[in-house]
Amino acid sequence: MSEIVHVEKLGRRGMISMKGDLAEKLVAAVAEAATGMALPGPREIMLEDGRGLAWMAPDELLLLFPEEEVEQALTKMESSAGDQHILIAEVSDARTIFAVEGARAREVLAKLAPVDLSPEAFGQRQIRRTRLAQVAAAFWLVSETRFEVVCFRSVEDYVEGLLRLSAAPGTVPEFF
Repeated sequence: MSEIVHVEKLGRRGMISMKGDLAEKLVAAVAEAATGMALPGPREIMLEDGRGLAWMAPDELLLLFPEEEVEQALTKMESSAGDQHILIAEVSDARTIFAVEGARAREVLAKLAPVDLSPEAFGQRQIRRTRLAQVAAAFWLVSETRFEVVCFRSVEDYVEGLLRLSAAPGTVPEFF
């Protein structure tokens, strides 16, 4: 039986976690200056040219960069923040990203996460911070057939096993 959904552990990606009052203009300006993107709304992610800006919580953003751009982005963010209280931390080493790709990628994740993944409820530019089985994770829709999933590196083997088991041939129902 051919593979309906392919699971792949992606290479290292630069990630910066930023915490602060997102209603403050300076906080938004720091994130926007580093990524060149407008601040996303709740449960949204902006993606462009290998970079991303994701809303993770009312006071938290996740910034994504090609690995080689992280140091420059950190420097720019720290200098832009001035005296404003903003937590800016590189988390690249603490996170892993997987791609879940195929015609039934939604079904693979729906088996693991308590999220309505129907096309009407979950579209592009949306991100969901949730859990996959027993561990924290977040995922977003890159295209109609591709999700990216981020989790803590300490649980990457567990998450990879979950995703592969959920995507195993003969186990993926057609929900959507």
